[in-house]
Amino acid sequence: MASASHRTRALEFHKAGDAGAAFREYALHLAAYPDDYTMWSNLGALYRSEKQYDHAVTAHRRALQGPPTAQILGNASNSLYDGGFAQDAVTLRRQLIALEPDDPMHHAMLGKYLRGQGDYQGAKEALQPAIKAHPDFAELYIQLALAELSLGEYPAGFNSFEWRWQGDEISRPKLDIPQWRGEDVSGKRVLVYPEQGFGDTILMARFLKGLSDLGAHVIFACKPPLMRVMDKVDGITELVPLQDIGQASADYWAPMMDLPLHLGTTLNSVPDAVSLTIPKDSKERAARLTKPFNAHFKIGVLWSGSLTFRANHKRSFDHTRFLQLAQIPQVQLFSLYKGALHDTFVADGTNAVIIDAAGRDRDFADSAALIQTLDLVVTMDSAIAHVAGSLGVPVWNLLHSEAYWLYEPFKDHTPWYPNMRLVRQEIAGDWATVFDGLEADIRKLVSTRTHP
Repeated sequence: MASASHRTRALEFHKAGDAGAAFREYALHLAAYPDDYTMWSNLGALYRSEKQYDHAVTAHRRALQGPPTAQILGNASNSLYDGGFAQDAVTLRRQLIALEPDDPMHHAMLGKYLRGQGDYQGAKEALQPAIKAHPDFAELYIQLALAELSLGEYPAGFNSFEWRWQGDEISRPKLDIPQWRGEDVSGKRVLVYPEQGFGDTILMARFLKGLSDLGAHVIFACKPPLMRVMDKVDGITELVPLQDIGQASADYWAPMMDLPLHLGTTLNSVPDAVSLTIPKDSKERAARLTKPFNAHFKIGVLWSGSLTFRANHKRSFDHTRFLQLAQIPQVQLFSLYKGALHDTFVADGTNAVIIDAAGRDRDFADSAALIQTLDLVVTMDSAIAHVAGSLGVPVWNLLHSEAYWLYEPFKDHTPWYPNMRLVRQEIAGDWATVFDGLEADIRKLVSTRTHP
């Protein structure tokens, strides 16, 4: 009887968002009622919301020992996917579809999980009939877009991707001008809006020239950390801070990710990356920082992107992974990280081995200046990969097993950045094997280098 109250309190604390109190009550209840499979499922969902993915997988595997209800199957499939078990997630989602075939979100998530396995054609084939049955359900189109783009089917993929505005990740800017949808813009003022992150902004900036070539006066709304590095990008007529877009006078606005669609881009016609601007003071700052190591093979490293990104736990790893590379003779590593994990990097003393080169960066112009002095950049998929790619600096992009569409359909390279080598996880979550391969490759690279 005592545990019945623990059950009630666990659910109340869970609903109220008090994870610590809810965890205590779940533990007390499940110690007395280990076969309460619904509560194992609820506990797993709470672990997932707290980004404790290994705990979530464990709880859901306990829940799956009971009757496979829709709640248990749905919660488990979500957590197993987040935990790196895409195949298991696919199996559970198919079971869920058998129980509830008319729920379009089940079909959308099946497409997502098939993409997570790298089965882009399978995802496409699963999503297309679901779209026919549910023609107004945005998430189906979003997942189809990502499958098509991963297959290199750019016109179709970018067309499907227009449904992203109906999803739950981004919102349209509040502007009192029409959205550009491919109309004649000769002599027109077009405000280009960067709705995605820093990396995607640098990636897609290459299309601004194509818009300018149509005769448009291109006004680019820029996030402050990119203002200096984007200052002289070809195709931009006018650069304005993103926060001031409401004051810009324009005839149309255009989402940056729509430019490839309206410019007719295919896998074989991807424009060259933009030339970034690096101010003199940033160059001088970078030169001072790297000068003591000019006789070394200089490698810039990065281990995490933004912590707010939903799948950052998959693409990122601990900074101590790079200690393996720091032991290679004649190699000096430079941290390119700036963010919430910086204090941890400094607190454990790693900054004595890996130079803290970016912790005090003012913006991406400082980052770009430093990268330009390096021999190689080794990074998880991040905005820094796009900066290095745009600068033409050799960059090895470490991709987790569910890579972004940009890095398909080719295994080790991408037409978007000819100087970029793609280094892929073969097994979800297995960074150890990736770093063993990196160490061997860098040792070989350094041994063949002629030192100054």
